[in-house]
Amino acid sequence: MPTKIEKDTLSGQDTTGHEWDGLKELNTPLPKWWLWTFYACIAWGVAWVIIYPSIPGWRGTSGWIAREAIVEEVRAATERNAPMMARLREATPAQIAANDEMRAFALAGGRVAFANNCAACHGAGGQGAAGGFPSLADDDWIWGGSLEEIQHTIRHGIRANESDDQRQSQMPRFGADNLLTAAQINDVAEHVLSLTNRATDQAAAGRGAALFAEQCASCHGERGEGNREFGAPRLNDQIWLYGASKPEIVAMIRNPRAGVMPSWQGRLDAATVNMLTVYVQSLGRTN
Repeated sequence: MPTKIEKDTLSGQDTTGHEWDGLKELNTPLPKWWLWTFYACIAWGVAWVIIYPSIPGWRGTSGWIAREAIVEEVRAATERNAPMMARLREATPAQIAANDEMRAFALAGGRVAFANNCAACHGAGGQGAAGGFPSLADDDWIWGGSLEEIQHTIRHGIRANESDDQRQSQMPRFGADNLLTAAQINDVAEHVLSLTNRATDQAAAGRGAALFAEQCASCHGERGEGNREFGAPRLNDQIWLYGASKPEIVAMIRNPRAGVMPSWQGRLDAATVNMLTVYVQSLGRTN
């Protein structure tokens, strides 16, 4: 409750007139250094408002505006890089990779282009993501890992219906369309597991081998080695796009999923596509 302002007998400071349960609040002044620092910050803020644009309609006495400055910086950088971009635009990815100067520029530019356009799906380091986003940092290329194959994939996309030259493949819906019974799908899944020595039912895996040869080998290969021409992934390694467990394999056989990648031709400059091609291949060890 408020009380009268009085002098505190212990500290010699005036009180504020407030007291709680016998405790009186002292009216201790702020340190001089703190006050002068506070006043200096106010003065600095006023000067900043005058010199630089800080309120609507005021350009500041300096005439410097960040948005205008960055436009000029981008223009200058574009002009500075124009000769190299022209070289990259006219060269093939193989020619770029063989030239140390162009390769260094392409890797730097490709890293930025990848972060801006590809990392949302494939990950910042090209490691891929669960749910059908393939890793680009290994050597398991679904559509091929040569520079020409990677460039084609980037330019035309996958199942995006945006280019006549898009990558296109479709796995039959063996369960949804009643091409195989549930028991047969189970057997095929066991055979697929056996390709990586993980089958738990050898009899089912044996029955599934015959079904696999009849229904799947034309795309995935007799030994599950895959076929890049058809975009059919390998089944005899430990890299799985939609999961490696038996339920996940059964689900893919019954009603397969297929990812979509946009066509970047027309969205990105040809030089940028070439830089991305060189950069993406560099994420893996070989092609």
